[in-house]
Amino acid sequence: MPHVLSRIGRRRALRGAVAAFVALGLLLWWQSPWSEEPPGGTITLSTGTRAGVYQKYGELLRTSLATHMPDLEVRLETSDGSQENVRRVATGQADFAIAAADAVETYRQDDRPGADRLRGVARLYDDYVQLAVARGSGIRTVEDLRGKRVAIGPPKSGVRLIANRVLEAAGIDPEKDIEPSPDGIDTGPERLGHGLDAFFWSGGLPTDGMRAVTEEGGLRFVPIDTGLVSKLHEQGGAARHYRATNMPESAYPGSQLGSAVPTMAVSNLLITRTDADPQITEWLTRIVLRSRDNIGAHVHSAQLVDVRTAIYTDPLRLHDGARRFYRSVKP
Repeated sequence: MPHVLSRIGRRRALRGAVAAFVALGLLLWWQSPWSEEPPGGTITLSTGTRAGVYQKYGELLRTSLATHMPDLEVRLETSDGSQENVRRVATGQADFAIAAADAVETYRQDDRPGADRLRGVARLYDDYVQLAVARGSGIRTVEDLRGKRVAIGPPKSGVRLIANRVLEAAGIDPEKDIEPSPDGIDTGPERLGHGLDAFFWSGGLPTDGMRAVTEEGGLRFVPIDTGLVSKLHEQGGAARHYRATNMPESAYPGSQLGSAVPTMAVSNLLITRTDADPQITEWLTRIVLRSRDNIGAHVHSAQLVDVRTAIYTDPLRLHDGARRFYRSVKP
């Protein structure tokens, strides 16, 4: 028995040493500079609406790229959101973009132009679906939206895609059973109770455009329960990218009053095309990971970007440049 215990002890010690070695390797990678010269050129990054997380993330990433890749010009293009971003990259109107995984999958399943050219760079952070109503509203469930004035996001946004699917899962036809509005995060929150009964948003937590209103305590969030998420999964296809979760009470404390809200989340991806420059893509991938803390200080959700998870860009294969980067840091 003592010999068996000693063998177990040695194994545990060996596993501990390996884990420490891996952690040290990642730390050295994080802190060490590259020896090669950073590439230059011009790229276009498609982001999102001005009050949304995509746009803010893009602005902060451009600042980091200017520091580490001074000869690279980064042009930011605002957009309606994920659906438009995927189309822009696939058709060559943008070189890189942020998009939700379900929007990417939908574009591919519909066999839209250039779908086969799409590639992944990094998995970034999760978007949380946020269904908001005025504080005094009688709407308590998604089913209660029937007959109401509901903002479902701009036509080319990822919000529109998600809102329509959530409504359909609740047995509501988004074209016939509600009064749909194309309001986005820039106008939707302020219109609650003033032309809108409810507002759908999908974004990182917290979203600045939502936080300003929640701090005044003027709205509350309607739960999207696990039963509804299960019905979404039954639809198959792109709906497989949704997962049931809770919006933590710390997201918008002014409105949540210490309570978590059941909802669902979907991962965001940094995407590009097969013909994107491999060296620029490799460097861009590195800077995305290396800038996590700086960006995360301003975009809270970006704190979750991690080299161990960034590599998983399902449903897209990795771009060759991104793959080269991940191989270079593999322990």
